Amino acid sequence: MGRLPRSIYPLLLASLMLTACGGSSDQGSTSTNGATSIAAQEPNAPQATGNTATDGFNWFNFRRRQIGLEAVARNGVIDVAAQGHSNYQRTNNIITHDQSDTKAGFTGRTVGDRFSAAGYGFASASSYAYGEVISATSDPSGFNAAEDLIAAIYHRFVILEPMFKEAGSGAATVSGGLTYFTTNFAANGLDRGVARGSVVTYPASSQAHVRRNFFSDNESPDPVPGRNEVGYPVSVHANITSTLTVQSFTIRPRGGSANLTTRLLTAATDPQTPASAAAAVPLDPLLPLSTYDVQFVGKVDGTDVNRSWSFTTQ
Repeated sequence: MGRLPRSIYPLLLASLMLTACGGSSDQGSTSTNGATSIAAQEPNAPQATGNTATDGFNWFNFRRRQIGLEAVARNGVIDVAAQGHSNYQRTNNIITHDQSDTKAGFTGRTVGDRFSAAGYGFASASSYAYGEVISATSDPSGFNAAEDLIAAIYHRFVILEPMFKEAGSGAATVSGGLTYFTTNFAANGLDRGVARGSVVTYPASSQAHVRRNFFSDNESPDPVPGRNEVGYPVSVHANITSTLTVQSFTIRPRGGSANLTTRLLTAATDPQTPASAAAAVPLDPLLPLSTYDVQFVGKVDGTDVNRSWSFTTQ
């Protein structure tokens, strides 16, 4: 596409540390069979395999399809990079995107280094993107790990990037301790995604069982400084090669007279937010079993975009 190399790794200097089942949202509401309960709530959800990496990968694709994105293909070479990083984190009891060559299990300092070490190359030096999301949690469920990462807005920007084509996942568990889950995404050529001047939204239109809250202190950097329990983030995503601008982004309870108070995340105001996406994070938890109406008005590369949709909480 004649563009300079695009890597979204700089957006991924974020991590998710969960020390209890369901720790990123509605803490204590899930149990050891949380993978079964979350899948049971969702029509057409994938079947659990019991493998953390596979279940997490499949859950990301489930959510991508739900909002109209193409699924990413699983790539065994990228699996090697992701598994190596999970092993490194387990061995060193650390959650990080950067490895040190002085520590055991070293496979590459950066995400790009680990891609190369695993044998993955980009066909074009001027048209590619890659990224990584990681979590550490006491819950070994891949479904729950993936859902927690989607709730974490900086991670969601990566997971729901429309132009990604393939990915790989890996997980490593400390006996009686944390499970480290890693997924690496790649676009070898920036030649797919949503239609030009278009966006996808999350939660999806008419999505049910949406979480009510998110504990922002679990994500680093913290998307809502000075506040831990906030409402579930709502987001809009264009292609990584696009620029999205926001004119208005509102969330209102169905039948309510006022919009929710939110923190608006855009590239203009937040260095962790990509230029191609935006999010509105309610400052208070959402109400249970309630419908919320969302309206987004803005532009994608100068093209007017107006989206209205709704979702319902669990």
